[in-house]
Amino acid sequence: MIRFLYVLFLAGSFASFNAEGGSISKKHVLKSVEQLVVVVTDGWDSSEGKLMCFSREGRKSWRPKLKEPIPVMLGSKGIAWGRGAFTEAGKKIKKEGDGCAPAGIFKIGKIFGESESLPVKSKYPYHRITKLDAWVDDPKNPFYNKHVKIGPHEKEPVWFQFQRMRLGDPAYKWLIEIRHNSDPPKPGYGSAIFFHVQRGPGRKTAGCTAMKLIDLERLIVFLRKDKNPHYILLPYSEYKRKIKTVNLPDFSY
Repeated sequence: MIRFLYVLFLAGSFASFNAEGGSISKKHVLKSVEQLVVVVTDGWDSSEGKLMCFSREGRKSWRPKLKEPIPVMLGSKGIAWGRGAFTEAGKKIKKEGDGCAPAGIFKIGKIFGESESLPVKSKYPYHRITKLDAWVDDPKNPFYNKHVKIGPHEKEPVWFQFQRMRLGDPAYKWLIEIRHNSDPPKPGYGSAIFFHVQRGPGRKTAGCTAMKLIDLERLIVFLRKDKNPHYILLPYSEYKRKIKTVNLPDFSY
């Protein structure tokens, strides 16, 4: 389970704290991670970014796996600190419906879609969406920010139709789960954050990370569950400050 870490700058240094208040070495945030999907932006208000994939084995150096970065679209209101492997105390925090994409480090979860299977050469946990699937974005619902599937003969909860996952929407051909505010979810701090297909050139999102279909499928092929893939989203200035303290890969923006 990825625990919510609080990150503070104390005496000019970067210190991490888990939800129970115990100190965690900053070098250990990515200790078991062997795949990274990184997006950097011009700043906190930017709705555009560049994505690069990196991999490593054990403690070896990070190596880029794409020839050039992939352009992506983000939240219409830019980015704000999310709830994942770390955040920063006293900074702007993402909330439900604020139009911001969550910044920080997040575990990558399952892939969802309507197709029978993932693209060729893909090897990753996959769930095929049907009319029985929902993803709850209502903070008052006990299943907030969770995937819910009901049985074929089960009576639908009264809220189900309002939370049902969309079928037939080209933007949601594939949904890669970004586990923001997931372990456990905190009501009102943001839900249903995914990588998905971009709706059109320059089209901003409500908080997800969107790209062209061909690029999303390249990302799907890259991911491997046994490599414990994580997602990093940060303004480039913040990313540069954390390269050494969190052992991030070099990313020329």
